[in-house]
Amino acid sequence: MQRRLLRTDQLLAATYDARASRLEIEFTNGDVRAYKAVPDEVARRFFDAPNPATFWEDRIAEEYPWERATGSRNAAARAGLDALFGAPTPTHPNPKKGDTP
Repeated sequence: MQRRLLRTDQLLAATYDARASRLEIEFTNGDVRAYKAVPDEVARRFFDAPNPATFWEDRIAEEYPWERATGSRNAAARAGLDALFGAPTPTHPNPKKGDTP
């Protein structure tokens, strides 16, 4: 599954898993939707469309069931920050006087 940039006003990127018939679309607002049971031909036409956002609205949005998916952009951003600054250390939920954070 390769992530392809779309760069429209509404859509940022998408990936398609042919074995699972699953199309994940990342929106510019950060939402990621995973559409289920999307045929290969529909995914191919989506990626090849002159305007993928219009194709999504007309042929995918109302036709296929979807669920929220984990945002790949958020995961990548977190990994980049962790690499730069180190992973966050857990803090004690109820620090006592004299404890160091």
